[in-house]
Amino acid sequence: MKFTLFGLPKTGKTTLFNLLTKSSLETGKFAGTEKTAHIGRCFVEDRRVKALSNIFSPKKTTFANIDFSDLGGLAFGEVKETELLPHLRNSDGLAHVVRAFEDDEMQHPGGINPVRDIERMEEELILADLLVVESRLERLAKDLKKMKRPDLAKEELLLHRCREILSSGSPLRDVAFSEDEQRIIRGFMFLSRKPLLAVVNLGESDTARLHMPDVFRPERLGNSTNVVISTVSAVIEEEIGRLSEAEAADYLKAYGLQETALTRLIRDSYRLLGLISFFTVGEDEVRAWTIPANATAKAAAGAVHSDFEKAFIRAEVVTYDDFMKEGSLAACRQKGTLRLEGKEYIVRDGEIVHFRSGL
Repeated sequence: MKFTLFGLPKTGKTTLFNLLTKSSLETGKFAGTEKTAHIGRCFVEDRRVKALSNIFSPKKTTFANIDFSDLGGLAFGEVKETELLPHLRNSDGLAHVVRAFEDDEMQHPGGINPVRDIERMEEELILADLLVVESRLERLAKDLKKMKRPDLAKEELLLHRCREILSSGSPLRDVAFSEDEQRIIRGFMFLSRKPLLAVVNLGESDTARLHMPDVFRPERLGNSTNVVISTVSAVIEEEIGRLSEAEAADYLKAYGLQETALTRLIRDSYRLLGLISFFTVGEDEVRAWTIPANATAKAAAGAVHSDFEKAFIRAEVVTYDDFMKEGSLAACRQKGTLRLEGKEYIVRDGEIVHFRSGL
């Protein structure tokens, strides 16, 4: 799964990318803004994985992960024609980094106004999609003149519907499409259909607003569950990253924070993509596996190994809380909280699962 960080120049995108992926790309007030993309992997640190690892003392501990891309700065008006457009279209989710910090040495177009910038970039995504729809409709009109094909006529009707929605200034991400319609439009990789994470980058003196992300939500985005506003201060996160674990805890306490904003941002990214984690445990490895919410036990087995899915028999399942309460799988089995489930069972977030297969 991949998120792409994008936005105006000098918003702190690359600093956040470095923090998320433990990279060391050049940053700073006068660093270049070349039109390029960098890719890195971010690990979803989960206290549950750490706790299980402490119990099993495995040879290896593996967290879930998300890939992040960092795009060079895009000015308003550039999204629809940038050479970086394929990176946006090929992402599972978009992370628009928005500047909310003041800096006299780095002027921001039109002054600092995060709500306005989120709204204007939303318009850019809608316009880019509208151009794709218009282009395809022109092509379809020519093809249908040559041959009346039912599949093309169905596509044309659907795209007319999309054009009407986009022309009204609305995105496609909350539109209810049937499975057949989703199949037709999937190949267009519409930007306004992708889950959107608006990352508001605050200054060091603006920590009070770290607790109030929704003050930055434009009215036009409504209460969409496919749009999340996440607040972070890259400056503070950099400082925390240089501290020991104990010092970092004291630092957070001083700011009235229970966790780093970076941790919350990663969790928001994961949730926005509709993902959950289940765990496998043992002396060799404690591992978090990533699956879509509502995935079946058989599908979850396939995440571990395709052969497990093909030869699936049963899944042994226990919740994380039940396991921690009893302290061992044997005790859970004795208490009846470790249960056997079939292939259609829906795996829930945080469950510990062991697959039985015919291998």
